[in-house]
Amino acid sequence: MSKFTEKDKARLDELISRYPTKKAALLPSLWVAQEVYGGWLPLEAMDEVAQHLELPTADVQGVATFYTMYNKEPRGQHAIEICHNVSCMVLGAEQLIQHCERKLGVSATGETTADGVFTLARVECLGACCNAPAVQVGGTYYENVTAEQMDALLEKLKSAPSEVVTPPQSAMPEMRKF
Repeated sequence: MSKFTEKDKARLDELISRYPTKKAALLPSLWVAQEVYGGWLPLEAMDEVAQHLELPTADVQGVATFYTMYNKEPRGQHAIEICHNVSCMVLGAEQLIQHCERKLGVSATGETTADGVFTLARVECLGACCNAPAVQVGGTYYENVTAEQMDALLEKLKSAPSEVVTPPQSAMPEMRKF
């Protein structure tokens, strides 16, 4: 049973119109599917994308499983990604990751808290080296993050509605400063 609404299909068609072929719109289409399916891509979502783009399902699954930005399992209401690449590491990312692991009681290997509110993961690069350490929550970037700021953010997020990742092709990520 299709989960894509007519509005979702129109959104996919608009994305497709930006590219020379339907296949070229695969990555942004997977973003839309991930959003429609609540932040992850079950096989049904990949099948729907394949049908809409008129591609073999195996091609869509191959792309979706290659990139780490597509979630193959359900995640918490808020997905917290902490960059641990060189600049972030030098400026305290490892301490921030360990702080979050202790605070949330989960590993930064993509584990989700027992209440399903937070998923914590270390990621390779958020492209924010000049303001390290960087954290991404859903589609929002936070830079120069300290443990105290992270605590405040976690408290704020506990009562905030879910923030599903916005497809980057239709909206640029939002950046917030503390």
